[in-house]
Amino acid sequence: MTLAKQIVELLKQNPGLSDRQITDMVFEVGKPQQSVNITCRNLEKHGLLIRQSNHENRIGNYLTGQEITFSQNQTSNNKAVDEEHLSEDAIKEILESWLVAQGWNVKVAWGHVHGIDVEATKENSRWVIEAKGQGSLNPMRVNYFLGILGETLQRMEDPNAKYSIALPDMQQFRNLWRRLPFLAKSRTGITAIFVDKNGNVIEIP
Repeated sequence: MTLAKQIVELLKQNPGLSDRQITDMVFEVGKPQQSVNITCRNLEKHGLLIRQSNHENRIGNYLTGQEITFSQNQTSNNKAVDEEHLSEDAIKEILESWLVAQGWNVKVAWGHVHGIDVEATKENSRWVIEAKGQGSLNPMRVNYFLGILGETLQRMEDPNAKYSIALPDMQQFRNLWRRLPFLAKSRTGITAIFVDKNGNVIEIP
């Protein structure tokens, strides 16, 4: 049975399951959830399910009731999802769930859509977050780090908003953030958010 079929069968019996819950049930507790997230968003894109807040204030998955057919050779949206690799969209998905759980309304620019990567609002507060994925080489990650700082600075047009960069929780990214001068951090107010494969999120000033 493909991952898409497994997800549909689970949601028939358990509407509103989050990606984390589906991952724990299909694979095992604590496994990375990128493949489930990608498949769920692919099903949403085809009108087969809706992703919205559930009773636990997480992003839940609900079937739309549209007739679902699977070709014999259909597999999950990504045939070779690397569970050890945190893509940019995986970072955004984890952030979305984390923010929603804290009562934020979240708007995400998925894939190559232009605009703010993650924009969260709550009452009179606004939080603008730019995200980058893991990359495959150390020099690429340095470029990602410098690039995300530049993108964030170009977004800084709202004096009342909070601005952050979101990166995979890797020692190289932590070192790059640590070496950024304190004066630059304090003057801009930018914070760093580190996300790991298990969905843990930590914010560092």
